[in-house]
Amino acid sequence: MKFEPVIGLEVHAQLLTRSKLFCSCSTRFDAPPNSQTCPVCLGLPGALPVINRQAVTMAVKAALALGCRVRTVSIFARKNYFYPDLPKGYQISQFDRPLGERGSVAVFSGERADGGKIVNRREKVFGITRLHMEDDAGKSIHEGLPETASKSYVNLNRTGVPLVEIVGEPDLHSSQEAYDYVVHLRKTLLYLGVCDGNMEEGSLRCDANVSIRPEGSDTLGTKVEIKNLNSFRFLQRALDYEIERQTRVLSQGGRIVQETRLWDESEGRTFTMRSKEEAHDYRYFPEPDLPPLRLDPEWLERIEAELPELPGAKMKRFMTEYALGADDALLLTATVETAAYYEECARASGNPRAAANWVMGDLAFALKNSGREIGESPVSAGDLAELIRTIDSGEISGRIAKTVFEEMSRTGEPAAGVIRRMGLRQVSDEASLAAVIDGVIAASPKQLEEYRSGKTRVLGYFVGQVMKETRGQANPGVVNELLLKKLTGA
Repeated sequence: MKFEPVIGLEVHAQLLTRSKLFCSCSTRFDAPPNSQTCPVCLGLPGALPVINRQAVTMAVKAALALGCRVRTVSIFARKNYFYPDLPKGYQISQFDRPLGERGSVAVFSGERADGGKIVNRREKVFGITRLHMEDDAGKSIHEGLPETASKSYVNLNRTGVPLVEIVGEPDLHSSQEAYDYVVHLRKTLLYLGVCDGNMEEGSLRCDANVSIRPEGSDTLGTKVEIKNLNSFRFLQRALDYEIERQTRVLSQGGRIVQETRLWDESEGRTFTMRSKEEAHDYRYFPEPDLPPLRLDPEWLERIEAELPELPGAKMKRFMTEYALGADDALLLTATVETAAYYEECARASGNPRAAANWVMGDLAFALKNSGREIGESPVSAGDLAELIRTIDSGEISGRIAKTVFEEMSRTGEPAAGVIRRMGLRQVSDEASLAAVIDGVIAASPKQLEEYRSGKTRVLGYFVGQVMKETRGQANPGVVNELLLKKLTGA
């Protein structure tokens, strides 16, 4: 029997505010442990929360960008549970009246072929059940493995940092779809400027609900939750393992137990954290210290009107306006900065295809080697466009352009200056090239005989020799034309 996986993700994103959701404590990540706390975020008696307006604005932007219907009145609720790094004993969240609900996102997703290459990329729509606001818990740090940890530490700096939780519909059917979905959510939040998307620091993390069912069935199987996946690699590997594990259990006549599991990267497997029967009853009730959150409809309209062009729309526009394929458009819209750099270069060069090749190829390679982001590139979009125009005009060859670009990356000097200083202008003068060609033919009687006997592939040898003699500065088109005339005696 064939089985189909069904996956739903809960993505937690920290909002990029300077202060916490209900108090003025800093949200700085690298501060000394337990140095950014106050009576409010520690839940001390008599301390009252006050909502952070900027956090609400950011959450509304995220909800609108994800196609959610935003409530003009939403309610905060207490989610009660005990955990060492939750000093209040409850989390302030939203329950039956969340900020946003019933949204969807269109994601370009593909399938993994042998070798890991992504194929058949096409647009798929995935539903968003809800988006709600809540404050984060602190962080526990354990020495050693969970079952053998000798010491545990609690850092409460993260307590009270504003979060949005994005709960997706169970519309995902492979680990690749889940990967593409979370990448899209992260890009959207980055475009909005509401989250830094740093998964290593925990700014973006997700829980996955996974079940399998017979292929073609509409009935959901018993789900297993995998908690705290904080990298794209962990998400994909954990889902692949869990899908394979559940398939194996059912194929052998076993039963899937509803439980919460964790991913162990070192062992490449999930393991039981707790059974669902042991899960807490959160006993939600309306937060008594916060009034309902009321939003002015006109204010919501202004926020929506001010949203930037989002990654999905930008990707489609790049595909239409610049004739790019889905894979290239996906890469070139990876960040706001990359998209802006490419678009400026494409327009200034008049050659969008060449601009895409340079940005994804030589520029990306140079930036990676130097440890720089595209905003720190020593080669501006305008300078790269100038280099492309110089190639297209025939002033330099593509081969020379590689040398020019390397020097531009090293010095920050524009293309024209590098070409002039290094004497790299392409040689197109037929008289000069004819003299070089005559010398090469005279020095290659064996190859000349082979060519005239029908072995025309030897032409490449002659072209290579001419390029060598001219230090790569000969115009390849002119060289090929002159060589053919000389070799055929025309």
